[in-house]
Amino acid sequence: MRITTWGEYGLIVSVHLAKRAGQGPVAARKLSERENLPHDYVEQILLRLRRAGVVDSVRGARGGYALARDPQAVTVRDVIEASERVTFEVNCDVRPVAAARCGSGSRCTVRPVWRLLEQRVNELLGGLTLADLLHDEAHVYEVAGGAIRN
Repeated sequence: MRITTWGEYGLIVSVHLAKRAGQGPVAARKLSERENLPHDYVEQILLRLRRAGVVDSVRGARGGYALARDPQAVTVRDVIEASERVTFEVNCDVRPVAAARCGSGSRCTVRPVWRLLEQRVNELLGGLTLADLLHDEAHVYEVAGGAIRN
């Protein structure tokens, strides 16, 4: 799993919009300035989020972007999938080592590890909402059912 700036910025933008829920749309330029993110990047991310139904856009002088749903109804997984296209990329699917090793009929000994990891990542991301991210870190760890161990 690798989260690029698409996913990170997508989440930052979405949390910003969650904080503004019910206050009306915000212009992409204003959002990018407030979050100190490149405007062109924010525009592209908002387009991806809109296509995925995470945000709505409003045209006009008072237009901009707002969450399409309540922050409690938008998961981190929704945002990452909209921004990155996938939450977890299994190399066996994207870049198979060899047909004999990675084909659908082969008996791969490592593929189950990646499939299980993909499942756990999706469960974690699907269990956290934008509303959860409006709280402090301790709350997020509690909701996610764990804590960071060193």
